[in-house]
Amino acid sequence: MSSNGENIFISNLGGTSTKVAIYQGEKEQYKETIQHSVAQMKQFGSVWDQMDMRRADLCSWISSKGWEIEDFNMLVSMCGLLRPCDAGVYYLDENMLADMRSEEYGRHPSNPGCAIAYELGQKYGIPAVTMDPSNSEEMLPVAFYSGHPRIRRQCAYHVLNHRAVAHRLSEEKLDKKFEETRLIIAHMGSGITIGAFADGRVLDVNNGIEGDGPFTTVRSGAVPVGQLVSLCYSGEFTEQEMHNQLSVSGGLAGYLGTTDGVEIEKRIRSGDTAAQEAVEAMIFQTSKEIGARAIPLRGRVDAIAVTGGLANWERVTEGIRDWVSHIAPVYVYPGENELEAMAAGALRCLRGEEKIKIFGKD
Repeated sequence: MSSNGENIFISNLGGTSTKVAIYQGEKEQYKETIQHSVAQMKQFGSVWDQMDMRRADLCSWISSKGWEIEDFNMLVSMCGLLRPCDAGVYYLDENMLADMRSEEYGRHPSNPGCAIAYELGQKYGIPAVTMDPSNSEEMLPVAFYSGHPRIRRQCAYHVLNHRAVAHRLSEEKLDKKFEETRLIIAHMGSGITIGAFADGRVLDVNNGIEGDGPFTTVRSGAVPVGQLVSLCYSGEFTEQEMHNQLSVSGGLAGYLGTTDGVEIEKRIRSGDTAAQEAVEAMIFQTSKEIGARAIPLRGRVDAIAVTGGLANWERVTEGIRDWVSHIAPVYVYPGENELEAMAAGALRCLRGEEKIKIFGKD
């Protein structure tokens, strides 16, 4: 392996997967997705209880590629949920992790993912960083209103992939800079976030991490609030169990008992009408959310992009296209660009082209 000082390990912990990559400079050496079954994840009471398993998975994967952690010059983790702050690359430190551990700004596997990267960095003397936090104050002021003064909407979304796809779409399809276009970006993974972008900033976006917006493969989305309150006080679930019901056992996992798109597609093709209707319902809810994003853009939309893991599923992308193509042309960017975006950010820092920030001080 190279000793050029540009060896980067990247991890991105999701609800039912762990995405990992090794880069040497601009060159991707390895990239893989470690899958976790719904049954496996249900055994944990919270995302923090998953740390030992997730850490072991990361270390085992690195070793399987013939690398050791001390071979890396930088460890990068997908950013967890913390108080609103500017985009950029940040050192992982105890101050930042305190925000994530508090879960005041939401709970997500990326929170303990950052803790794992920090601990490994401390153990081996390697800089551990994260970048482009998903929580900011970027939206229109009116978009932060929820309808109740004690509940404020958050500007929390898949920032890395939204912005990476927005740049790519603007340049490749519209021959413009991102800052010159008006776009709707729909990231579809275990969380679905849909943002309206103009002048290089997001005007409105749903917080798919904490249940706002359409249901997903595992998340329940914005369920009817009255019935939710009744379920919370039914005595059947603890607070943590209710969070699990909404974030791990909801969506297609709840309706169909699986999140495996290949399996669900086979069921549909074999005549399973319940599976077909559940998927169509997810498509419908996602399409409605895309339609809603045309409002902050005042109906002037240059293009719509569908991205994320579910963008590999043709039934989903074509279903969305059928519902929303009257708004603007629809482009599909399968998969996620988050690992690539994190590698590029880390490389800029290693080369001294970008300063690494300290959370709460920059």
